[in-house]
Amino acid sequence: MMNGCNLVDNDSAVAGGVEDMYGEDIATMGQPVTPWTVSVASGYTLMRDPRHNKGVAFTERERDAHYLRGLLPPIVLSQELQEKRIMHMLRQYKVPLQRYMAMMDLQERNERLFYKLLIDNVEELLPVVYTPTVGEACQKYGSIFRRPQGLYISLKEKGKILEVLKNWPERSVQVIVVTDGERILGLGDLGCQGMGIPVGKLSLYTALGGVRPSACLPITIDVGTNNEKLLNDEFYIGLRQRRATGQEYAELLHEFMSAVKQNYGEKVLIQFEDFANHNAFELLARYSSSHLVFNDDIQGTASVVLAGLLAALKLLGGTLADHRFLFLGAGEAGTGIAELIALEMSKQTGNPIEENRKKIWLVDSKGLIVDSRKHSLQHFKKPWAHEHEPVSKLVDAVKAIKPTVLIGTSGVGKQFTREVVEAMASINEKPLIMALSNPTSQAECTAEEAYTWSEGRAIFASGSPFDPFEYDGKVFVPSQANNAYIFPGFGLGVIMSGAIRVHDDMLLAASEALAAQVTGEHFKKGLIYPPFSDIRKISANIAAKVAAKAYELGLASHLPQPEDLVKYAENCMYSPVYRTYR
Repeated sequence: MMNGCNLVDNDSAVAGGVEDMYGEDIATMGQPVTPWTVSVASGYTLMRDPRHNKGVAFTERERDAHYLRGLLPPIVLSQELQEKRIMHMLRQYKVPLQRYMAMMDLQERNERLFYKLLIDNVEELLPVVYTPTVGEACQKYGSIFRRPQGLYISLKEKGKILEVLKNWPERSVQVIVVTDGERILGLGDLGCQGMGIPVGKLSLYTALGGVRPSACLPITIDVGTNNEKLLNDEFYIGLRQRRATGQEYAELLHEFMSAVKQNYGEKVLIQFEDFANHNAFELLARYSSSHLVFNDDIQGTASVVLAGLLAALKLLGGTLADHRFLFLGAGEAGTGIAELIALEMSKQTGNPIEENRKKIWLVDSKGLIVDSRKHSLQHFKKPWAHEHEPVSKLVDAVKAIKPTVLIGTSGVGKQFTREVVEAMASINEKPLIMALSNPTSQAECTAEEAYTWSEGRAIFASGSPFDPFEYDGKVFVPSQANNAYIFPGFGLGVIMSGAIRVHDDMLLAASEALAAQVTGEHFKKGLIYPPFSDIRKISANIAAKVAAKAYELGLASHLPQPEDLVKYAENCMYSPVYRTYR
């Protein structure tokens, strides 16, 4: 066990705990451990094991004990000095993709140093290992591909998926992030090259949420791609065929879900990532009652946006039910956020959710979603079809609905034009504008545009980061509504409670926990989210609230419930500090 956390189940890896194969978690941080996973005759193998490699930080005694003499330069550096050297190197790169590749190389070479670097420099490196840089990395994944990360399950493996899962060296998996690559960020169908998303997300599960790297498994399900550019790219790494659909697709996904449960037990958290709308809703609906599943695009985005809205009430005034919401985008993210807002309103007011939905309006590619369009709408849009005359343009919808909050989840850049922002500013003293689409190129507007066109009155948040902006002598710090605030802490809370299902109330608990971390000092800067520099503390508080709700709902299996869940969460977190080897 690690620092008093009893997540480790040494009797059964399948029961949902993590079998401690290397003795690292049973030992305290100060105790020496044996790094060998197999018997070897040379330290050469040890240096090529990323989990145990320390590079030139191996001590003189360790070099003697583990056959490392002569394989390393004579200098012995501390982990802190190694970190300083690599940060210096990263800052020399002018191209973000170069930094991304350097970080991925480090992860494959020295796991603990990678996570130490990411944790200690999270605000600087988060945009490198995740959005916006990960989008470019996925687009060019075939060209920059060096070494496989995670599992690739394609149509070729149909009927053999359980065997493929058994090829993964870790038996003690607790979190799987899986994509089929059809809707990567706002970039569309990137097929097999979407693997960068599960890899990046799981890096954040460890760095921000403290889930052990060996318990994380990134998976890409390759059913082909409809991206002609990729199909004609000689460096494309996936199946060269158009996407499988219908029964063939459903059968492959069902085999995958069944194999995961059979191999890892029912307490493994399966996070669906960047599936196209039609499949995302279908998969979540089909498996939420039989598996521990979570869709970050629908549920994670909703939870982080709701947290921002709850915090923003301190600046806007009133309750959630006092405001009107207009969305541009009615896909996974838009409808997911809208539904969670309506649920929170019901919790606060006791009103039926149908009544709360009437305060929330959505615009899709055909205009405002209204009752007269109901016959042609996809099922997930129908609850948002209200009585109103048709409106085709966003700016006209703003003028007609008079929202206090404008939220962009369209995946299309530059949709919040000057005319739209000025209309919001004419209606509201402090218009709340959330341009959430990723990466930066797809944002509905920039921070500079929102502040300038609203004459410095907007409260602004975006999906990708923007630099501080000065307007009329005042410096505005844009908030980033990044899912990384929610899913790492949410996942840790699910794991440490041994939850067997995800419930909407757990998402509401995560939102409320995040909103509670925003202080008066943050509000003075116009922020509606806390800084990422405190992310591990934030994640521990979210994990504690999520776990508490799981226990309250009777969904937790790790009994009895710990008395201090925040402290318990902190003790459960993986530490990237080097261990001393015998």
